[in-house]
Amino acid sequence: MNTSHPRPAASCDDLQARFALTRAATESICAPLAVDDYQTQSMTETSPPKWHLAHVTWFFETFLLREYLPSYRVFDPRYAFLFNSYYQTLGDMQPRARRGDLSRPTVDEILIYRRHVDEAMSSLLASAPPRQAEEFRARTVLGLHHEEQHQELLLMDIKHNFSINPLRPAYREDLPAPVTVPAAPGWLDCAGGEVAVGHAGGGFCFDNELPRHRVLLPAHRLAAWLVTNREYLAFIGDDGYRRPEFWLSDGWSAVQARGWQCPLYWERVGREWWQFSLGGLRPLAPDEPVCHVSYYEADAYARWRGKRLPSEFELEAKLAGEPVAGNFLDSGLLHPRGGEPWFGDLWQWTASPYVCYPGFRPLPGSIGEYNGKFMCNQYVLRGGSCATPAGHARATYRNFFYPHDRWQFAGIRLAEDA
Repeated sequence: MNTSHPRPAASCDDLQARFALTRAATESICAPLAVDDYQTQSMTETSPPKWHLAHVTWFFETFLLREYLPSYRVFDPRYAFLFNSYYQTLGDMQPRARRGDLSRPTVDEILIYRRHVDEAMSSLLASAPPRQAEEFRARTVLGLHHEEQHQELLLMDIKHNFSINPLRPAYREDLPAPVTVPAAPGWLDCAGGEVAVGHAGGGFCFDNELPRHRVLLPAHRLAAWLVTNREYLAFIGDDGYRRPEFWLSDGWSAVQARGWQCPLYWERVGREWWQFSLGGLRPLAPDEPVCHVSYYEADAYARWRGKRLPSEFELEAKLAGEPVAGNFLDSGLLHPRGGEPWFGDLWQWTASPYVCYPGFRPLPGSIGEYNGKFMCNQYVLRGGSCATPAGHARATYRNFFYPHDRWQFAGIRLAEDA
């Protein structure tokens, strides 16, 4: 057992209830879908909803049932190839870009697979292996947080899958249009100095949040609001996408190669800007936080404003003193509304590359591939979004994406040196 992994305090009874709720929540996200929607994969980065349903199930089967339940019968040995995501040490896998080719197994067969694994997990949770109880509980909690990550990924992928359909279908017709909370512009003065960062224990964290260590922050200022659509429209109106002086070299190359002229899901209808949402195509709300921008766009906007993006530790130091409350998945809006200055609404790009902390050690065995091998060429985001399960966010959480990625719920907070 890697001692850098936190020790969850949950009992098996607690885990049984949480397991059932988490698994049900994933399926409830898929409930509005038609059977045809489960198959769509709109780009390499997205996955079909039914693949998500199967992959999180494969995770429990592979890392818990096969390890801790001697009597367990694998549902279908072929699923190890179909639904392994990136665990190279466990064998070959369906290429990520071709997950949408898997018309079989059917959605019904995957739901039967879920029931099979759920029943076995229920038996296992009812009698945790006493000689490995601590490791078993830690791995179970990791599996639950992994499924929560896929709940957000499901909504991201469904949104992109629907966005490429010329009919512009809504994921849910009954989603209310958020009542926008206007931003309260202002700046927070932060003295800087030596601060402790990383998870301090007392609950779950991913291995990439460890070990806790100290960093020296310069005096700085953080914007008290997320950049709004109105503010970003001014950047577009000033030819921001056609002026290379604001862009990193790779960012400018991305603009040229991908034809970017505005954030993802924005489009002109007549003379007006509209935005595709999980509730369908809607007029762009000027005071909502700008959403679905890449790191390159966030950085270019900051340069245009004469500011910069915050470092991940500047944000963590502020988040650590704030309640973890805001517009999360549980709000039911599935869209940013503004007025959530620190947690929720949108993941916030930072200027920090995704690298390991000093003294980092991945988890042992195949499960060590979870985070560590991705610590290259990506950037850290903080704070959670309107698609993040409420109990999944914390100040030390390090989300990460490639700098060109835009389909995640990501926005912009500005910073500047004091």
